[in-house]
Amino acid sequence: MTHASDIEERGPEVSMTEPAIDRLKNLIDNAGDPPVSGIRLQITTRNAHGFEHLLSMVDEGREPEEDYELDFDGLSVFVEGANAEYLDGIAVHWEYKGEGVNGFEFDNPNPSWRDPLAMQIQHLFDTSINPGIAAHGGFVDLLGVEGKVAYIQLGGGCQGCGLADVTLKQGIEVAIKEAVPEIEEVADATDHASGANPYFQPSKK
Repeated sequence: MTHASDIEERGPEVSMTEPAIDRLKNLIDNAGDPPVSGIRLQITTRNAHGFEHLLSMVDEGREPEEDYELDFDGLSVFVEGANAEYLDGIAVHWEYKGEGVNGFEFDNPNPSWRDPLAMQIQHLFDTSINPGIAAHGGFVDLLGVEGKVAYIQLGGGCQGCGLADVTLKQGIEVAIKEAVPEIEEVADATDHASGANPYFQPSKK
């Protein structure tokens, strides 16, 4: 049984310290309208150094269907289904670090990717592509690999840029295919008008 299929059966294992739970409950209690049903835990980006995590409030009636709902002393936490494999084993901490300072810390034991092709592409992004486009304030994230297709998303200076598709086709796609010949297609999941990502949702494995 694979790690991913095991998680799909039992759900991801997440731990939260008491201060983290209390802090999140306090944030919900002071949220006002609309009513909040819980907190969503997700991964926003990843690189060679690890993950960027996000905790956000979930309005009642808008609970993500693909997420795993966990209960922490009455606090509902919705663990992002698409990245459950990479959130399994995470520990969430909180400590006061000053007014207006984010005191949440995430101890995530997982590698950035387990898929060999995704690992190769991420290495390419970290060592070559992102340093190159960082001068323009842009960056590219790998969202996932499905079969022979790599899904990416542009951000920063690349987002909303009229030349974004040209940048993708002429630069990033060529670089990916040269570095990882197994990839036959590179799909840009970015909505360049809004920066949204309506086109790609990684399968829950």
